[in-house]
Amino acid sequence: MPAPITIRLHPNDNVVVARMDILPNTKVEGDVAAQTRVPPGHKILTRAVKKGEPLRKYNQIIGFASDDLAAGTHIHTHNCVMGDFERDYAFCADAHPTDFITPAATFMGYRRADGRSATRNYLGIVTTVNCSAATSRMIAARIEPLLAQYPNIDGVVPLTHGGGCGMAASGLEMDVLRRTLAGYTRHPNMAAVVVLGLGCETNQISGLMDAEGLREGPKLIPMAIQDEGGVSKTVMRAVGFLKDLLPEVNNVTRVPLPVSDLILALQCGGSDGYSGISANPALGAAVDLLVRHGGSAVLSETPEIYGAEHLLTRRAVSRKVGEKIVARIKWWEDHCARTGGEMNNNPSPGNKAGGLTTILEKSLGAVAKGGTTNLVDVYEYAQPITAKGFVYMDSPGYDPVSATGQVAGGANVLCFTTGRGSVFGCKPAPSLKLATNSALYRRMTDDMDINCGTIVEGEETIQENGKKIFELIVKTASGQKTKSEAMGIGDDEFEPWKIGATM
Repeated sequence: MPAPITIRLHPNDNVVVARMDILPNTKVEGDVAAQTRVPPGHKILTRAVKKGEPLRKYNQIIGFASDDLAAGTHIHTHNCVMGDFERDYAFCADAHPTDFITPAATFMGYRRADGRSATRNYLGIVTTVNCSAATSRMIAARIEPLLAQYPNIDGVVPLTHGGGCGMAASGLEMDVLRRTLAGYTRHPNMAAVVVLGLGCETNQISGLMDAEGLREGPKLIPMAIQDEGGVSKTVMRAVGFLKDLLPEVNNVTRVPLPVSDLILALQCGGSDGYSGISANPALGAAVDLLVRHGGSAVLSETPEIYGAEHLLTRRAVSRKVGEKIVARIKWWEDHCARTGGEMNNNPSPGNKAGGLTTILEKSLGAVAKGGTTNLVDVYEYAQPITAKGFVYMDSPGYDPVSATGQVAGGANVLCFTTGRGSVFGCKPAPSLKLATNSALYRRMTDDMDINCGTIVEGEETIQENGKKIFELIVKTASGQKTKSEAMGIGDDEFEPWKIGATM
C-alpha cells in the first residue's frame, strides 16, 4: 500500500507536511484539498484558522496566522509569523531513569598513554593567530608526503582561523578563543601538536598555555615565528619536530574500547521540512542507544533551540541544569537586542526553500537530535565535556562555529543531518552526513553517509533507522572512513566563535 501524500505528526496539529510535490485541488486529508501547488516538505493547513491563531506542528506552536486562512492553504513565510507565547518549562517533569544496556558495546579505538580514547590519529598545528596561518600550511605540506610510510597516521591538520589579535587581551572573547585552541591541542585524536604563533599578537602563546594549563613536552611544542627567525626557520624546526615523532605516532594499534568513551557531537545544517521528521529523530534514537550503552552526546546551536527549549528543561535531571538552558536563551535574547539582530533571522534562505518557516519550527525539529533521555548537564562554548549521557553546549547556530566548540569540548565523532546537502568535514573528528530525504541521498551520494529518507517513504521506522545510525557511529569510531574523510574535507572548517568586535 503506497504511503499517504502527506505526513501528520500529531492528532492536534492543524498542518500536515507534503511528502511529495502536491498539485492544486489534490485531496490531502479527508475532504481538504490543496488550494495551490505545495512543494515537498512544505505545510498544508487542514482546518480554517482566524488571524492570530497558532499554527501547530509536532503538537507545538510554530507560528501564528497573519490572516484568516482556509483549509488547504499552503502555510509558509507569507502567512505564518512569529509571536510571543508562554512556554511551560516544567523543570524535570519528563526526567526518568536510564535503562542501561549490558554488556555495553565496544569500538576499536586508540588508547592514549593518559587513558583517554581516540577515534583517529592526527598530527596538529594549532595557530594562535591568523598571522601564522600560512606558515602552518607550509609545515603541513612538508609533512603530508611523508605519511605514505606511516599508515596509522590519519594526517596533519593545520588549524587556522581569523582571530587572535585585534581583540581585547582579556575577557569573554579571549577566554573562549583560548579554551577552543586548548581543547584541540589536548584532544585525544591529536597525537602530537605544534602551537604556532607570530610573536606580537594579543593572544600570546605564553598566555594561552598559562590560562589553559598546557605544558611544553615531547608531543607539544610552542613556536613563535619571530622568535625562530622567520618563516623558513620556523618551518624547518617544526617539520623536524614532527618528522622525528612519526615512527612513534605511527606505532599504535586499535584495541576494543567501551562505547562509553565516545562523545558524539550533534549538528544539523541545510535543514528542510523533513529534518524534524526523519534524520533528526532518527539521530535522536541513535543518541538514546549511545546513552544506554554509557556514552555521551552533545546538542548545541542555541539560536536553533529557541522556542523549543522547554522540551529540554522538562528532561533536565535537576532544576539547576534546566535553568542553565534558560539562562543561555536569555543571554542570546540580550545579545540580539544589543547587536540589532533577532532570533527569527534564522532559518536561512535554504531552510525556507526546503519548507521551514520560522525559527520555532526549525528548533522543534532540531531538538529531536537529542533523543529522549535525560539532560544531565549544560556547558558553555568549548568547555570540556565530563558528564556521561546527553548534554548541551551553548553555541551559535552557524555549523562550523558550533561544531568547533563541540570538538574542543572533546567530541570524537560527529553526526550532521542535512536536507539541502551540507558537505561538512571536521578534522580531527570524523563527520557523518545524514540525508533527510532520498532525493538528496541519490543526488549527493558521494557526500551522504546514510539515507533517512526511508522514514519519509514509510520503508523504515525511526527506531530502525536510528539503529543503523548507531551501528555506523561505532564503525566510524573504529576507523571506517566517512564520505568527507574519503574526499579530504575537514581542514578548513575550524572556526572559533568570535563574540566581540574586531578592533
